[in-house]
Amino acid sequence: MRKCFQDGSVEVVIPSDLNEGQQVRDIIETQLRLHHFEEKEIFGIRLALDEAIVNAIKHGNKMDGRKRVHICFHVQIDRFDIHITDEGAGYDPNQVPDPLFDENLERSSGRGIFLMRHYMSEVTVHAPGNRLTMCKVRKKVPLKGDAR
Repeated sequence: MRKCFQDGSVEVVIPSDLNEGQQVRDIIETQLRLHHFEEKEIFGIRLALDEAIVNAIKHGNKMDGRKRVHICFHVQIDRFDIHITDEGAGYDPNQVPDPLFDENLERSSGRGIFLMRHYMSEVTVHAPGNRLTMCKVRKKVPLKGDAR
């Protein structure tokens, strides 16, 4: 289900299915390109989205097909904002081990929030830990009429 609002924001509700998450990422990537985001910015946003959506589906909703992931995003020429909410119990982001500590370097998981914080301007996990907001504020905004 997809709703578009007058302010340009889009709300999507998907089942806990990784393929559905891929479709949302593709929609967002198309919107970023229409707003002339650079490839480097799109790469970082896409990586952060991958981590956030997969975390919501796998860790939040535990791959339960009856549970949904609620995604609301807004792409503007100077910024990208997204809110992702799963139907899981949540988690405490302060309890996630630092992936840069020696004992965690070879772990196969635990880097998602770290990567999101690296590529996005702001990342906030809201209590009880099942809602995430992220934004990417552009450093260089194209001038009106700037064709790429």
